[in-house]
Amino acid sequence: MAKLPLDKMRELQRRFDEVEARMAAGPDADAYVRLASEYAELEPLVKKISELEKAKRERDDLGDILSDRSTDKEMRELAELELAGLKTRIGALESDIQILLLPTDAADQRSVILEIRAGTGGSEAALFAGDLFRMYERYAAARNWRVEVLSASEGEVGGYKEIIATIAGHGAFARLKFESGVHRVQRVPETESGGRIHTSAATVAVLPEAADIDIDIRPEDIRIDTMRASGAGGQHVNTTDSAVRITHLPTGLVVTSSEKSQHQNRARAMQVLRARLYDREREMADSARSADRKSQVGSGDRSERIRTYNFPQGRVTDHRINLTLYKLDRMMMGEIDDVVEALISDHQANQLAALGQGDG
Repeated sequence: MAKLPLDKMRELQRRFDEVEARMAAGPDADAYVRLASEYAELEPLVKKISELEKAKRERDDLGDILSDRSTDKEMRELAELELAGLKTRIGALESDIQILLLPTDAADQRSVILEIRAGTGGSEAALFAGDLFRMYERYAAARNWRVEVLSASEGEVGGYKEIIATIAGHGAFARLKFESGVHRVQRVPETESGGRIHTSAATVAVLPEAADIDIDIRPEDIRIDTMRASGAGGQHVNTTDSAVRITHLPTGLVVTSSEKSQHQNRARAMQVLRARLYDREREMADSARSADRKSQVGSGDRSERIRTYNFPQGRVTDHRINLTLYKLDRMMMGEIDDVVEALISDHQANQLAALGQGDG
């Protein structure tokens, strides 16, 4: 284990005390929100540091008892027993602190824009895309996150050719960012009379929601076209030109939204465009940091097959970390934390390993 940076820990403790004092002084509303956000970010780490300092003081006190020749046998045995437990606790606290000190993704606490598209497999791929969307929807509901569909193109027999939604909740991106990639399904389609297993796929993209301050979109850089919206199967067609297509001229990115309100469509399309441009900037920055790109989990390559859902065997395999779970039914009901936690832990382990190499 790498040595903990004591100077940095003291500086973070000092900053935490300063933030706490400034909040108590009654700043204006905007300043208070910024300070409260920083306080919430620092609090778990500072709490662990305080616990570690207390545990080390107790360890030193026990060491004094054991080094005192006048300590009787019974007291010595109790001290040795307590010391063994303290050493284990100190080791665990140091590991926790190392993880909390790791560089964090600036977007981790943001809400996300989730994009799911049917890939190879025709109608079965669209059905699977629908299953994936419901999986994430249930996961979000369990965490009290709010889901709002921005646009959806339904498949011919159900599911979605494409669905784009926002998942609004603190820390949503941190939990979902490793879901980006190609998800493969192996199962017998309902339309298959011969009982043969088919393989199809859907692509998932998880983008951190971007604010106006993150991405400046100049009016002259976009072209906005209005189109006639169409309903499913040609029914309930909106006869007004309400659908909106926005083209970002410098990058060629195109976003469409075709709900009933043209004003709402424009706002939603701009929201998605802003997120895609922000994601593009993040990817460019990541590609410049070659060490980060070596991490399998953190690559964010959406052309990479990341996971297979095998329905006949009730098995889910995440190929990036060689994790296989036989709980497919529960995962499709939104219980994906086992995979999410494993991916986060693997990413943190890669970060720690990279820091260790850097120290060497």
